[in-house]
Amino acid sequence: MTIHRVCVYCASSRQIDAAYLDAANRLGRMLARNSIAIVYGGGAVGLMGQLADGALAEGGEVIGILPKFMHELEWGHPRLSELRLVNDLHERKRLMIDGADAVVALPGGSGTLDELFEAISLKRLGLFLNPIVMVNVRDFFRPALDLLERCIEERFMDPRHRSMWTVIQTPEEVIAAIGSAPPWSADARSFAAI
Repeated sequence: MTIHRVCVYCASSRQIDAAYLDAANRLGRMLARNSIAIVYGGGAVGLMGQLADGALAEGGEVIGILPKFMHELEWGHPRLSELRLVNDLHERKRLMIDGADAVVALPGGSGTLDELFEAISLKRLGLFLNPIVMVNVRDFFRPALDLLERCIEERFMDPRHRSMWTVIQTPEEVIAAIGSAPPWSADARSFAAI
């Protein structure tokens, strides 16, 4: 699989463990070194800022998608390859995932989790067919993975849905995880509702 563009979900919080910031910076650098463009939420601080700064330091292409109200609050990164202003969060999410060869989720808060779960829902419905990778820094995604497993155990989801996402521990594993992700087909709609 040739990877041209990756959508990265991550947070803007600054009051977090340094391991999260480091992972975001390493991911940005690694994607840029492999000539993979990044589409992300457009922020300048927290994991968003570190992701962009890491990629830009390596000469990478970084496209930010930022709602206008956030731009007015000066939350946008000033040095991106491209900053697209949109009307709202719904448009932001749609544009971030459109044309992405994969989705990568770094740890984050409710916004990041919302984006991740929407991507999983779109994949479940056969509307997004590409890999979804969670970078499980400090075992951050364990509660979310436990919840998804509970959904399967309680038959809200099919056991085959487990293959919709891949969990890794470090940013350096992202490209291999994308390349080895199980294929997903629009035919999966047949078991979207069980």
